[in-house]
Parts: sequence; C-alpha cells; structure tokens
Amino acid sequence: MEAFINYVLQFGNLNKQQTDFIMSKAKTLELHKDDYFSEAGKIPKLVGFLLEGVVRFCYYNNKGEEITQYFVDENNFVSDQQRFEAQVIASEYIQAVTSCKLLVFSKKDWDEIGNTIVGWNAITGLIMKNCLLKTIERRSPLVSEDATTRYLSFIEHFPGLVNRIPLSHIASYLGITQQSFSRIRKNIR
Repeated sequence: MEAFINYVLQFGNLNKQQTDFIMSKAKTLELHKDDYFSEAGKIPKLVGFLLEGVVRFCYYNNKGEEITQYFVDENNFVSDQQRFEAQVIASEYIQAVTSCKLLVFSKKDWDEIGNTIVGWNAITGLIMKNCLLKTIERRSPLVSEDATTRYLSFIEHFPGLVNRIPLSHIASYLGITQQSFSRIRKNIR
C-alpha cells in the first residue's frame, strides 16, 4: 500500500488525511495466472495498481491471432483508462501473465476520490500521461528495428520479465514467430 502512495506522491502533493481517504476506497484483488483484469467486449470496471505480478494488454487481430501490445509490472497502474472513464466497451484484454496482487478502485470510488480531493484529477492526469509516454517509448522502437534489436531492447526495458513470462507472449509483443524468437535467443547466448 505504501508503494501506491509513494507512486502517487511523485505526481503531486497530498496530505495524510487525503492519502488515508484514498486508501479507504482501495480494495485488494488477487488474480491467478491467465485471469482477466479487463475483457474486450465488456466495460472496464476497475482501475488498478499492480503490487505484485505482471499483466499484459492484448487483442485478437482480424486473423484471430493473439497480439500482445505491452506488459505492465509491479508498482504501475493497470487500466484501460479511456474506456473506464467513459464507461464504454473495451476492445482489448488485460490479462494476468503471472499471479498478481492489485489495489483496485471501482468507478464509483474513483469518481468520489476525484470529487473530494482538490487536485486529484491533475495528479491522475500526470500519471496517465507518464504511463502513455512509457508505453510509446517502449513500443516505438519495435516499428523500425530488426527482431534481434527489438529483443535486446525488450531485455533492456524489462530486465526482470524474460524469466517470468511465457516466451510466446514475448514473441507476440516483438511481432515475430516463436520459431524466429527461439533462433534469436539461441544466437544471443
């Protein structure tokens, strides 16, 4: 819980009364590997902060292939924020890649925090902007680099993930087949 408050305080000032109020709205959620935090075709119900574990954002393309867009690990927000805020149907899945423990907020509680704490919306705006910039920073090299360089970038950006998540998810994230991925890993060793 302290990790969550420390994270939020990077983006703005809150006093103890305010942080206590925020924490009073938080619930703990545990997900097993492969459980969904949010599903395509449904309205996202929660905003989460990942205390333990790894999730991935993924979707199915028009050929029915599963595509991993990105990963989120500990001490980061997990949310389909735009669709959560607008309460519209999600087009992608947020799935636990490992067992996960999250602090979560319902839409009602999230809105109540925003309506009660002056400056909360500015703080969450900065948090979302930061999350978006991180995502773009991690994704944009994947467009222009060759597969080996993409994998080396993945290791650099997610040093602790390679041994924690299925290689099939990493291959999907990198936009290559599992066979190509195996070859690349073999050549790097």
